[in-house]
Amino acid sequence: MTEFKDLGLSPETLAAVVDTGYTVATPIQEQAIPVALAGQDVLGIAQTGTGKTAAFTLPTIDRLAAGRSKARMPRALVLAPTRELADQVAESFRKYAKNTNLKWALLIGGVSMGDQVSALDKGVDVLIATPGRLLDLFDRSKVLLTGVQTMIVDEADRMLDMGFIPDLERIFRLTPPAKQTLFFSATMPPEITRLTTQFLRNPTRIEVARPATTAETIAQRVARIPSADPKAKRAALRALVERADVKNGIIFCNRKSEVDVVAKSLKTHGFDAAPIHGDLDQALRMKTLAAFRSGELKLLVASDVAARGLDIPDVSHVFNYDVPHHADDYVHRIGRTGRAGKSGQTFMILTPADAKNFDKVVKLTG
Repeated sequence: MTEFKDLGLSPETLAAVVDTGYTVATPIQEQAIPVALAGQDVLGIAQTGTGKTAAFTLPTIDRLAAGRSKARMPRALVLAPTRELADQVAESFRKYAKNTNLKWALLIGGVSMGDQVSALDKGVDVLIATPGRLLDLFDRSKVLLTGVQTMIVDEADRMLDMGFIPDLERIFRLTPPAKQTLFFSATMPPEITRLTTQFLRNPTRIEVARPATTAETIAQRVARIPSADPKAKRAALRALVERADVKNGIIFCNRKSEVDVVAKSLKTHGFDAAPIHGDLDQALRMKTLAAFRSGELKLLVASDVAARGLDIPDVSHVFNYDVPHHADDYVHRIGRTGRAGKSGQTFMILTPADAKNFDKVVKLTG
């Protein structure tokens, strides 16, 4: 076990880490931070939940601490596939850069461009963006990428899924070739390997296993029902929520359309629930998330994409309304509870139609 104080971080950054209550670095942090601090490229192969956000945030803060930002010329650029993930990275900078004078801005779609432009005009050290919004502002000459010293790509395989690879390539070409690149992906499909070969310079490859598939602190249960009829599934879900002592819970569905139906059904039956998925207005998503984080909202009904990288520290229950198509997503979903040594409860509704996907989950998690 390596402690943060042994990784070469500055006293200011270390103090901010201590304030969050962390002392021991995760494997990806332990391996990536010293390499990134030395200015070298990193290729990190790691899932969400391994602590990778801090693995790139902390060294970037230290490396930027000495310089000054110029108008419209960010010194570090973080690219994330979704607005939620970008928002979470911004939260990480807020926590860890509080003892510095660094400024950062969040560039995401669905929020007023005016505020983003005025922040850029004043000068930001770190720009956290989704690829589409960044290129939109670049094409309007609102941001220049010639001053980028560090570029960070988070969840690259997710970007591939969402069709962002051409945007990503264009952004790489718009930034200086001599920059440092910290590149993270949970998997390495051929398209991603090609990108890293083309744009990274002798990167240190760091591969960390998914956190021991499912944490010991999570009690996992299955609720078998005889029919795949949606009405029967919704009734089963309500019975589970009523029976379990739910402080707050996330309910996962496989499709966005299902998210809306389930959230509406729960509300109709008097439950405090709201949906979150990629088709909802950004301001509404942020508001729903904030209400869930603060404890105002009890049940969050979500799609997998919306929940990627959602860091909500204290969730008592996770309900799988649908058995996920990919067993990895099951591990990811239930990992929203039982965090930081707390105990968590999970339930999965199982119908005869789910046999194949359920077998995959059992095989992966043992």
